Amino acid sequence: MGASSGWDDDGVRAAFSLARRGDVRGFNTLVETTQRPIYGLCYRTLGNVEDASDATQEAFLHAYRSFAAFQGPPEAFRAWLYRIASNACLDLLRKRRRRPSESLDGMLEPDADEAPFQIASGDPGPESQALSAETIRRVEAGLARLNPEQRLAVVLCDVQGLSYDEAAAAMAVELGTVKSRLSRARAHLREWLREMGEPAEPPQRLHLQSPTAP
Repeated sequence: MGASSGWDDDGVRAAFSLARRGDVRGFNTLVETTQRPIYGLCYRTLGNVEDASDATQEAFLHAYRSFAAFQGPPEAFRAWLYRIASNACLDLLRKRRRRPSESLDGMLEPDADEAPFQIASGDPGPESQALSAETIRRVEAGLARLNPEQRLAVVLCDVQGLSYDEAAAAMAVELGTVKSRLSRARAHLREWLREMGEPAEPPQRLHLQSPTAP
């Protein structure tokens, strides 16, 4: 996957080969190579630095303990690691949730061909950059309004750039469930942005920069 999601395929593949042979330094390099996208996932899902740091640390500790049991190829490592990080995020959300939110997964039929929306301009000038920063704040506020499962689906697919199949593996759900959650989450976000006076642009990925881990 490309630099837009912060995932370095070549770097991961090289470090993965060393770690697979039991080289601890190889696994450390694997952590260094994947830390930014994993922290980005946790931050966008949890919404604050402290929880994102805790979830990231827990994810890598779990990955280290479980790595010897992982038998997949390097190409499958991404979804495997994102699944661990996703679970760490959802565990934290469940702990801090004061009341359960109603799941919307069964209420609407998703449009399987619906593409993610984009909030970005091609080559922004100073004024557009300021507007873009305000838009990003609105998107993040909108993400916080989604239920955890929908938020995670948007972050995985529309921010981190995972395919539907990878997101399904990362969330341990069926492909149709991913599409269902995305369809509703995107509809909620579009409505939220309209309420905030922000027009929804033609379909493309959300361009939110992955934050740097503290």
